[in-house]
Amino acid sequence: MAPSPSPDSRPAAVLDEAAETRIVHAVFPGDTNHYHTLFGGTALEWMDQAAFICATRWCRTKVVTVRTSEIDYKHPVPEGTIVELIARIADTGTTSLTVRVDMFIEPMDEHDRTLACTGQFTLVALDDQDNPTPVPGPASATQDEPQS
Repeated sequence: MAPSPSPDSRPAAVLDEAAETRIVHAVFPGDTNHYHTLFGGTALEWMDQAAFICATRWCRTKVVTVRTSEIDYKHPVPEGTIVELIARIADTGTTSLTVRVDMFIEPMDEHDRTLACTGQFTLVALDDQDNPTPVPGPASATQDEPQS
């Protein structure tokens, strides 16, 4: 399998689209603990999925999560809220990339939004033989701070 194209060969609109992924979930009773807040493990799972999709769209090859770091749970996520996950390419290396994921919560009946959780995920791109393969870089179209 040939290495992924460098971002220089992709149009800016494609870079902007690939550098960010947004996913929305409703928090249902089956997603919560006995306090009626989202399980931390479910939050982590949703964040990892968002990071995976973002990295896949950036690389357009197989990617696997090799590390999670700096997972900060800032606010509980109540049952009955809407959750939006925003994943952005934060950094690229030779065969790996770092994706920052911000989780926002919104009450279903208000126009309010709170940053509930942030995390960093490192993923490695793999070729057809599951060997590390080059990733496009650098991710100049991304931002470090959460945007609502």
